[in-house]
Amino acid sequence: MPEQSSSPAPQRPSTHTSLSVASILAESARRRPDAVAVVVGTEETTYAQLWAQARGYAGALRERGVGPGVRVAMLVPNVADFPRVYYAVLALGATVVPVHALLTAREIAYALGDSGARLLVCAGPLLAAGADGASRAGVEVLSVLAPDGEVRSLTALAAASQPIETYVPCDPAQTATILYTSGTTGQPKGAQGCHLALVEQVNSLLINAFDIRPDDVVLGALPLFHTFGQTCAMNTTFRAGARLVMVPKFDGPTALATMVEQEATVMMGVPTMWMALLEAARAAPGRALPPLRYGCSGGAALPVAVIEAVRETFGIEVYEGYGLTETSPVATFNHIGVPPRAGTVGTAIWGVDVEAADPEEAASIRVLPRGELGELVIRGHNLFTGYLGRPQDTAEAVVDGWFRSGDLGTVGEDGYVTIVDRTKDMILRNGFNVYPREVEEVLAGHPDVAQVAVFGVPEGSHGEEVAAAVVLVPGASADPDALRSWAAEQLAAYKYPRRFELVDSLPMGPSGKVLKRELVARYS
Repeated sequence: MPEQSSSPAPQRPSTHTSLSVASILAESARRRPDAVAVVVGTEETTYAQLWAQARGYAGALRERGVGPGVRVAMLVPNVADFPRVYYAVLALGATVVPVHALLTAREIAYALGDSGARLLVCAGPLLAAGADGASRAGVEVLSVLAPDGEVRSLTALAAASQPIETYVPCDPAQTATILYTSGTTGQPKGAQGCHLALVEQVNSLLINAFDIRPDDVVLGALPLFHTFGQTCAMNTTFRAGARLVMVPKFDGPTALATMVEQEATVMMGVPTMWMALLEAARAAPGRALPPLRYGCSGGAALPVAVIEAVRETFGIEVYEGYGLTETSPVATFNHIGVPPRAGTVGTAIWGVDVEAADPEEAASIRVLPRGELGELVIRGHNLFTGYLGRPQDTAEAVVDGWFRSGDLGTVGEDGYVTIVDRTKDMILRNGFNVYPREVEEVLAGHPDVAQVAVFGVPEGSHGEEVAAAVVLVPGASADPDALRSWAAEQLAAYKYPRRFELVDSLPMGPSGKVLKRELVARYS
C-alpha cells in the first residue's frame, strides 16, 4: 500500500478561475427551490431543502476539521443522505471518497488507508462492516440513518452546528473525488477526478448527448458510489433540475413498480438492470408500464436482442455509451437527435477524442487508420488527474496525453465506436482470438436465455476453451446441447462454446458488471 498523508495540503489555485462540483446542487436550489430533487419511498426532498441539509452537514464537518484538501470517505447507499454528504464534503473544498457499499471490513480499511481519509461517514445499515473497517484503519466514524450511540450521528451534530453559507471556490484542477477501480488486475487504485472534469462532463452530456429535461423523473437505481450513477444519474439530473427517484437496492420487480408509481420518464442502467426489467415486465403481462421516453445503458455492452426487446416492450430506444472511471466516465455516446446505432457506443462527446491505437506499443501512442482494430485511447477534458500515490501506474495508463483504456475496438470513418472486448477478456483458442462479446450477442438472441457471460478457461490441447455461464428465462427448458447447437449454427467452429454452465445468477460487482474473473476461478 503506498504511503499517504492523512491530512493532505490544500491545493492552491493556479489561476484566478474557480469551480466546484457543489455548484451543481447550489445552482439548482437557487433556480428551482421548490422542485422535488430526490424521492426515496414516500419521502420527497426539494432542491432548497437538499442544499440546506447539505450545508448543515458541511457545518458539522467543518467543526470536525474538514476543509480544503481533507479527504472524507462515505459509505452510504442510494438514499437522500448520499447527496447530502457528497455535496457537503465538496462544498467545504474537501475531497469525497465514496466507498462501495458491498465491501468487507478489510476492503473498507484498505480504501480508507490508501486514500488517507480523515473520517468516514457511514449509514446505519452498513455500520457493522464500516465501523470495523474504520477501526482497522484508525479512522473516525460519523453515522447517518442511525441513532446517536457509540458512533456519533452527523445528523445530530448538524442540528447543533452553524450551516455554511455557500460552497468554497476551488481550483478547477483540484481533486474533487477519489473513486476506486474494481481491481481486476491487483489492488484497487484510487482514480482522482478534478472539479473541471466532473463539471464539464455534466455540461457536455446535457448540451448534446443526453436528453434530460427539468420535468423528467429519472430512476436512480445505479449505485451512487460508482461513477456511472454518481455522474450520469445524480449530478446530471441535479444539473438539469429534474427529479431523481432512488432505489436503495435494485431488483427488476421493485424497480418496475417504482417507475410506474413515480411515472418515471428516464431509465439509466447497466445491461443486467435492463434484462431484469424486461424479465419483470414479461412476468406480469398486461400490467401497467411506466411512461418512459428515454433510456441509457453503459458499463458493458447491451446485446442487440435486449435493445430490440426493450423497444418492443416499453416503446423506447436505449442509447448506449462508453466510458471508464478514469474518463469521468462518459467518452462516447449515441447522441440525442440521431437514431442510436445498435452495436455501437456512439461517437465521442464534445471536446473529447477517441481513437484506436496499436496495443503493442506501450511507450507511445500510434493511432491506427479508421476501421482497424486496436486499443481504444481517449483524451480530453474528461480525463482523471492520475491514480493516487501511484505515479508509475499513472504513467503507464496515460501516454502522450492519451488514456489507454485496455478495451479493444474500432473507430469508423464516421467516428462511431464499436467495442470488441477487454484486452484481458479475450480468449485465445488454438491460436485464434475469440472475443466474448461476439459470442454473448449470439447467445443472448436465444429465446430461453435471460443473461449470459462468456469467458475462457484453461484447456490443455487448445490453450483456452470457450465457456458460457447462462441464466435461463424462468420456465425455459433449453439445455447445454441446445444452446451449443444454436451457437454452432451462427459462429465459426473455433468461436462457439463447448462448455455451458446453467446457473441461477451471474456474479455481479457493486456497479452491476458481471465478474468474469470469478467465473474463470469457479470453472477452471
